[in-house]
Amino acid sequence: MRTPVSTYRLQIRPGFTLQDAAQTVPYLKSLGVDWIYLSPILTAEKGSDHAYDVTDPSAIDPDRGGAEGLVAASRAARDAGMGVLVDIVPNHVGVATPVQNPWWWSLLKEGQQSRYAAAFDVDWDFGGGRVRIPVLGEDSDVDALEIKDGELQYYDHRFPLAEGTYTPGDPTADDPREVHDRQHYELIGWRRADNDLNYRRFFAVNSLAGIRVELPEVFDEAHAEVVRWFRDGLVDGLRIDHPDGLADPEGYLRRLREVTGGSYLLIEKILEPGEQLPAGFDCEGTTGYDALADVDRLFVDPAGQETLDALDTELRGGRPADYEDMIRGTKRRITDGILHSEMLRLARLVPATTGLSGERAADALSEIIAAFPVYRSYLPEGAEVLKEACELAVRRRPELAEAVGLLLPLLLDAGPEDGAELGRRFQQTSGMVMAKGVEDTAFFRYTRLGTLTEVGADPTEFAVAPGDFHGRMARRQAEIPLSMTTLSTHDTKRSEDTRARISVLAELAPEWKAALGRLQELAPLPDGPLANLLWQAIAGAWPADRERLQSYAQKAAREAGNSTDWLDPDTAFEEQLAAAVDAAFDNPAVRAELEALVERLAPYGAVNSLGAKLVQLTMPGVPDVYQGTEFWDRSLTDPDNRRPFDYGARRAALAALDAGERPASYMEDAAKLLVTSRALRLRRDRPELFTGYTPVTATGAAAAHLVAFDRGTASDPGALTLATRLPRGLELSGGWRDTAIQLNSAMTDELTGRVYGPGRVAAAEILRDYPVALLVPTNAGSDMAHRAVSDGR
Repeated sequence: MRTPVSTYRLQIRPGFTLQDAAQTVPYLKSLGVDWIYLSPILTAEKGSDHAYDVTDPSAIDPDRGGAEGLVAASRAARDAGMGVLVDIVPNHVGVATPVQNPWWWSLLKEGQQSRYAAAFDVDWDFGGGRVRIPVLGEDSDVDALEIKDGELQYYDHRFPLAEGTYTPGDPTADDPREVHDRQHYELIGWRRADNDLNYRRFFAVNSLAGIRVELPEVFDEAHAEVVRWFRDGLVDGLRIDHPDGLADPEGYLRRLREVTGGSYLLIEKILEPGEQLPAGFDCEGTTGYDALADVDRLFVDPAGQETLDALDTELRGGRPADYEDMIRGTKRRITDGILHSEMLRLARLVPATTGLSGERAADALSEIIAAFPVYRSYLPEGAEVLKEACELAVRRRPELAEAVGLLLPLLLDAGPEDGAELGRRFQQTSGMVMAKGVEDTAFFRYTRLGTLTEVGADPTEFAVAPGDFHGRMARRQAEIPLSMTTLSTHDTKRSEDTRARISVLAELAPEWKAALGRLQELAPLPDGPLANLLWQAIAGAWPADRERLQSYAQKAAREAGNSTDWLDPDTAFEEQLAAAVDAAFDNPAVRAELEALVERLAPYGAVNSLGAKLVQLTMPGVPDVYQGTEFWDRSLTDPDNRRPFDYGARRAALAALDAGERPASYMEDAAKLLVTSRALRLRRDRPELFTGYTPVTATGAAAAHLVAFDRGTASDPGALTLATRLPRGLELSGGWRDTAIQLNSAMTDELTGRVYGPGRVAAAEILRDYPVALLVPTNAGSDMAHRAVSDGR
């Protein structure tokens, strides 16, 4: 198996095609990247900027460069000695525009007789033999249907007509409503999706329909093009989107490994604290959210927790936030709301012999799912998790004890037999509820420190001490050395540099409380926790344009769902919210308050950013760099984190560094580029320096402010990472003073070229230019000029 040393994520879209990716390869090689990592490239909904809505899995999207584009990108990577990793989407397909999806079009036209009927996860009995499609404004809008060009049309929506259900060539010969009633689908009001839908979706997205890749024939057809990439030597590995939505993730991974010739596989899997990948999962690891959570918390000051908790309590009217109770409520909001149709489908699978009514079964199933501590079980693995969730559900709702007792044995049975469908489908559903109830709701409500509410993280864990961090890294090195690490992705709620700046608030907790109080006086919001979230985000991303911040504020408020929401927006509140954002630009007092805050945060935030970046790039695992983040990137949640950026500026800055220039300040873009490029190059060019993991202990008054580790072994030292943590506390305590580390041999800093040791070396000396250092044994032959030549520069 070929495995990557590092990856660089490229968002392939109509505005940045596979051909553009090919043109970018020389720069990425120079940066030090080992593999390019492509977002989904199969044919997707026209105009899609993300391509997770695949409409035709049999071909590469022509708008993203087509088959020739992948050949170009792959050839460029091969010529540079680099590999190719591609993101694929096995769980669902895009059905927003039926005519673009031949599988869905066939299903709608031919119903259960379609060759693709088995591919989609449809409860035909519940729909009376028809697929329910929630596109109408109201059910009565069937009166607005028209027959045109042999199709049934509802404004811009087009649907096929089954043979024999209308009069061809004469659109006036039939009553459109009567023709609609003869189809294999039923168009319904969009609000009915919460209760009456009868096909599995991706989360609550009606335009993404789940497919059944657990069926061999569906797997084969959905993956024929992907298999071709490996047969033709175009691709080296895959990133698997949302495996928790699959009926049999373990079987899927095993089959995928077979058909791709044993290729490198990563899964987009959220691991809760302490959770490990199931032993039977045939893959190298995850896409790195677990690593992100560990790195972030290393740079959060635990001393700030008490003040930030008190502030949060004050903003909630004196009632402390109870996260466990909160997520129980947000999950129930989802099971009783936008995913209620999924819960009712589960309830329909409960045998009548149990005596449980549909709503009672749905209530009990919802309470069990709300008690789940992880995204899903993988039965038989995870049976104890399911049992514990049932116990918690009963403690919360004693009146459900009988119902839960009847359901538990049914849920524990998730084998391939027909009678085990409830157990299998329950596993597919629990992850949906977790994602929507926690990531997309609670993370916008639990707002004491925005750094903590990131995808894959447990926000109740406030900080990680260096000793705990070292323990986690040693386990990572021993157990999942080829798993990805990351700091920013296309799905992160805030980019790495935004979070790094927000983390400083833990060191400035009293000052933050005072600043937020003044901002609330000047631009009041009646939702205190949301105001906390909003002003943290604005300070973290500043400077930012008005449209970006307005878009984020509206999305955050609607996701939180406390003062407004997506289905029924509160116009008055949203006007007040928009006014608060506008005040950052138009009210001199608000702007002055904000900019004074940012001026305090920015230097410390930059220290945190560089430290987190160097740690992530050199810690155990395969580091990924999200596109553009080799410069400062202060993005917010999507689509803000998918904005275009300037590769030309990055190429020029890298060339200047390679010509010998060094950033005068660690706050320059070039400083982050320096750290990123030197770490990536070292990992790629000197892999023998990254074979182990050993904590390095500092001595002296400020030892707690230094995190350091050696990636070699006890007998063969390797690359040594040093990063500053809690920089404001360091400054207030008088700086590094007598803090030092012991070097057993002469070592060269890859960032500055300076040589230190052997012996005791002061931290202040090593970190005099930048708050981080990357040391390698001088006798290891660190030679930047030679490395530049080897990169073709």
